[in-house]
Order: sequence, then structure tokens, then C-alpha cells
Amino acid sequence: MTNEIFKSLSEILPQITGFIYPNEIEIHWGMLIVVYPYITGVVAGAFILASLVKVFNVKEVQPLYRLSLLTALSYLLVAPLPLLSHLGHPERSYEMFLTPQPSSAMAMFGFVYAWYLMAVLLLEIWFVYRTDLIAWAESESGPMKWIHKVLSLFSKDRSEGALAFDHKALKTITIVGIPSAFLLHGYVGFIFGSIKANPWWSSVLIPIVFLFSAIVSGVALVILLYMVITPLTGGKINMKCVDKAVDFLFYAVIVDFSLELVDFIHRVYQSEEEIKILSEMVMNKLFMSLVIIQVLLGMILPLGIISVTKIFKRRFSLNEDLRKMLYFISVLLIQFGIFATRWNVVIGGQMFSKSFRGLTTYKMEIGGIEGLLYALVLLVLPIVILTVLLKILPPWKEMKGEGNGKELTGEAPLGGMHAPEA
Repeated sequence: MTNEIFKSLSEILPQITGFIYPNEIEIHWGMLIVVYPYITGVVAGAFILASLVKVFNVKEVQPLYRLSLLTALSYLLVAPLPLLSHLGHPERSYEMFLTPQPSSAMAMFGFVYAWYLMAVLLLEIWFVYRTDLIAWAESESGPMKWIHKVLSLFSKDRSEGALAFDHKALKTITIVGIPSAFLLHGYVGFIFGSIKANPWWSSVLIPIVFLFSAIVSGVALVILLYMVITPLTGGKINMKCVDKAVDFLFYAVIVDFSLELVDFIHRVYQSEEEIKILSEMVMNKLFMSLVIIQVLLGMILPLGIISVTKIFKRRFSLNEDLRKMLYFISVLLIQFGIFATRWNVVIGGQMFSKSFRGLTTYKMEIGGIEGLLYALVLLVLPIVILTVLLKILPPWKEMKGEGNGKELTGEAPLGGMHAPEA
């Protein structure tokens, strides 16, 4: 009798759709692991935007240069927190520096992070602001005087030779920083793409897709912050700068969308055994987050809005205020789209069974370390840090009270370090 029952089950189970073996699916990575690649992506993208000025000599985006660096620093300071919060014993994280494991991509994150923070980003910001810090320390009084004096490392050299050295050092650091930014975020895609047992992640294109989506998220966020902060500080938005930055964003979105489309076509063309369950997951569990938010609202709609704006700007001299509004909507939609991309990769990759028979549902908590509220705190924290940094290291003249209603040029507030081109 028992043998007949097992025989019947073995005949029936292969025909059942949606069957999940007991204890087969458990979603271990939640909102914190979604937030982590989003934050590191912003860091990489913001730095790439800053590199357009110092390496590629794109003068139009000069007003975004310092803001890009400060944005990258703000998000970089928060980047390890999602991972540390997710660990059972975050207090042991320092051990990765004491016992390095070069064969572990996750363990090497600490070294990549330390290199990028200490040797690249902080150094570049210091060279950018060095002469300004000296000038501020000389003209101010009270706590800010000592803050700027300490940040300048008590330097007082503002000679032509020192300015020339600052300029050369900046260019060198930025050149080194570009592959470092790629490495910082690319390794996240490398980790996902290396998990061969998971067909949703196992793709050679995943690291490249992560890189370009990082560029998209960082550039879009800096544009968004610039368009919000500028009016709040009494300045006028430099539309020539925004137009140029949006051009680069437009091309980055096209490349990112094309790579994701190629990855999708490649999966469909292969049509391996997992294609059925992956198709079912996309059309059921991820339809809203992937098809609607990521693709339609986060990519196609912003591309359409920017394209129409560019066409009407050239042919009909589109009103500047209307352009601002359309750009603002576009970069905001792109942020939702990129966050949805991270969600679909991290959560989606854990929704289907290892037997490719069924799907599960992710139930997000509201409170707790893995909950929605804590994730929102981590997403807001970089903005709080950026607000403090903007008070200490203002990127524009108007933020030091040296003008009102003028276009924010991004030039050094008090004489700054704009040495002649080497």
C-alpha cells in the first residue's frame, strides 16, 4: 500500500505547478541587502559624474563637481551599515582586516571600502577644499574657525606651486578613483553573478548591469539634489549644466536598458529548464516591481520625457521652468526604477524553489533590523550627513552668503583652488 502511494506521488508531483518541497525556500536576504547595492551604486555614479570635470574636462557640469564628491562621501559613510546590521555579530567585522581572505569576494569588501574611502574620496575632497579651508579659517571665528583649521591639517600654503600640485594631485586621484569606483560596486554584481546555483543571478552580464545602473542612479541623484538644494540656498539653477548632465544620464540609461534587454534575450534564447519558473515569477510575483516600476516607469518613461524635452528645446525653445519640471520628474522616476532593480535582483532571486517547481512570497517586516522603518532610516541618513557636510564644506559661493540669485557655478567660494590647466 505504501509503495503504491509513493508511486502515485512520483507520477503526480512532476505535473504540479507551484509545488514547493518542505523547507526548500527561505528568504535570508531582505530589505537591508536591497538597500546596500543601491547605496554603493550612488557612490560610484556620483564619483563618475565628478570625474567628468577633472578627467574628461566637461566644463558644463562644473557646478555639480563638489556636490558630487560630497554626495559620494555621504553615501559611502553609510554603505557598510546595511551589511553590518544584517550580521549576527557586527562587532566582529574588524576581523576581516586582521585575517584577510583574498579568495572571498565578500571579505575583500572591507579592503575595497577602506581604499576607496581613505585613499581616493577623502584625499580628493581634501585637495579640492584645502585652500578654501585655509581662507575660511583665517576669516572666521568661533567653532567653525577651528573646524576648518583642523580639516586643513593646519596648512597655510596657498602659493602658486601649492595650487599647481593640488591640481595635478586631483587629476591623478580622480583617474585612480574611476576604476576604484567600478571595483567598489562591480564586485557586488560579481558576487551575485558568481552564484551558479541560482539561474536568476548567474549571468556574466550581471556585474556590467550593476555598474551602469550605478552610474545611472548616482548621476540622477546628484541632478535631483542640485535641483532641490539650489533654490533652497537662494541660487539660480544653471540650466546649461543640468542639460549637459541629463545628456550623460540619457546615454547611461540607454546603455543600462540595452544591457538588461540583452541579458533577458539571452535567457529566453537559452530556454533552459528554469525558464518556465522564471517566467512565472516575472509575470506573477515581480510584475509590478519589474515590468511596471523598473522598466516602464524607471526606464522607458524617463527616456521618453527626456527625448521629448530635448526635441522641443531645440525646435521650439521650450520654457525653462517646464524643462526643470520634466527633468525633475525624470530623475525621480529613475531613482524608483533603480531601487526596484535592486529589489528584483535580491528578493526575486530568492523567490523560486531550487527544484524550479514553485514560488514563495516575501513578507516584509515593518519594525526590527530587517524591517521597512530601519531601511528608510538608512536611506535618509546619507541625506542628513550631506546636509551637515554642506554646512561645513559649502560647494557654492551662495552657500557662504557671497551672492544671491546668481547661477551656482561650482567655483571655489573664497579664492579656491582653480589653478591653470597643467
